[in-house]
Amino acid sequence: MHKKGEQSYLEIDVDQLPTHIAIIMDGNGRWAKSKNKTRAAGHKQGADTLQKISEAADQLGITHLTVYAFSTENWKRPQEEIGFLMNLLRQYLDKNIKDAKKRNIRIRIIGDVERLDEDIQNKIMNIEDITKEKSGLNLHIALNYGGRDEIIRAFRKLYVEALESKLPANEISEAVFEKHLDTVGIPDPELIIRTSGEQRLSNFLLWQIAYTELCFTEKLWPDFTKQDLYEAIYQYQKRQRRFGGI
Repeated sequence: MHKKGEQSYLEIDVDQLPTHIAIIMDGNGRWAKSKNKTRAAGHKQGADTLQKISEAADQLGITHLTVYAFSTENWKRPQEEIGFLMNLLRQYLDKNIKDAKKRNIRIRIIGDVERLDEDIQNKIMNIEDITKEKSGLNLHIALNYGGRDEIIRAFRKLYVEALESKLPANEISEAVFEKHLDTVGIPDPELIIRTSGEQRLSNFLLWQIAYTELCFTEKLWPDFTKQDLYEAIYQYQKRQRRFGGI
């Protein structure tokens, strides 16, 4: 028997699962404060939650999961916290490199990784190469990512390509533009979840979420469980998606 307001795995229609779920993992700092812990402890707990939720999504049969790990705006945080987050990222990548053989999850990084330290860039290339043949969940981690930044970078690449190939302006379509986004080859998310009670998108996947269903939960990210994931999917399945039609 599950608690009121929660849904079990069995109540989800596994034939109507969203192909792609995106998550804004918010609330690590507030979780830490509520427990008289350091913000670093909150981020560490948040990383553990990501591990559990990605495994739950894989077991459920979700094809794509994109998580907002570090935004272009996060550089404004105190240097001590940024340093901890970068070291936590190193540990996360190392752990997944080590666990790659037993986890059937493919990891791909989106965002402008060139600003990250060289050793982190090398770890990213390594984990992407090691997991590229995995057939389970595609886990996309947004690092130094911002929706507006992605669109600008895509426009710059398209502009250079158009000049070199003399591509007529009237041949630039959505499909042409999308080939230059970080998410090329990834379907748009059908469901986006934001934890911690905030109800905004915070510059996340601005191009890709034109028709994405939004789900906001009061749960802080470190407290988010697979049961909360099931609940969000259940609520998604109860909605009618018309894409502008009747």
